[in-house]
Amino acid sequence: MGKLSLDMAAYERMRSILEMDYFGKWVVFHDEEFIGDYDDFEDAAVVAVERFGRGPYLIKRVGEGPHILPVAALLG
Repeated sequence: MGKLSLDMAAYERMRSILEMDYFGKWVVFHDEEFIGDYDDFEDAAVVAVERFGRGPYLIKRVGEGPHILPVAALLG
């Protein structure tokens, strides 16, 4: 299982808690660890890139379906 798949599995394990406490927020997972919650995608992406470089890591809006976006799109 790839690292991103492990991060998605970690999100799913925490899903009910995340939906109660962070619904609508953007969350970051890296190495199966919940890193933090953010009000918008840009803030989450900046933190993820600064801390973990090109990844992989999961940035997901709590309560929404999956969105797949390459980091290169964020960096221009």
